[in-house]
Amino acid sequence: MVDQVYSIIQMVERMAKNTNVNTIYISTILKIIGIAYIAEFASHISKDAGQGALAAKVELAGKILILAMAIPILTVLIETVINLVPN
Repeated sequence: MVDQVYSIIQMVERMAKNTNVNTIYISTILKIIGIAYIAEFASHISKDAGQGALAAKVELAGKILILAMAIPILTVLIETVINLVPN
């Protein structure tokens, strides 16, 4: 499974280089996806162990981390949209 994930990451990085997308944004998006998967996995483990409250807190922490990491991308996206709108 790790080999498949690695090949997907390499494909995304190649597409980003071919389209001249800043690799920092791609790296951030991949980290966000990783956080989402890890938080979901930890939440399911907690639920399986009968710790529903802990599972909810893990999910919340994952969402907060994702939001914090997405702020620079959202800022660039909003600036791009503002620049496209005529004055």
